[in-house]
Amino acid sequence: MEVLFILIIISLVVAGGFLLAFIFSVKNGQYDDTYTPSVRMLFDDELTTKEENSNYKKSN
Repeated sequence: MEVLFILIIISLVVAGGFLLAFIFSVKNGQYDDTYTPSVRMLFDDELTTKEENSNYKKSN
């Protein structure tokens, strides 16, 4: 039974370590996306769907 308590404590310590590492990486900007905004203007999917919708409405 003592082994079970020791394993639970160790797992909580490891989980806490991962939580602290995650919070540290978020605060330091590790998950900031600097690539997508520079490429976003190359994709004009939203513009074509608006044109298709307006053409569809005009024809009906």
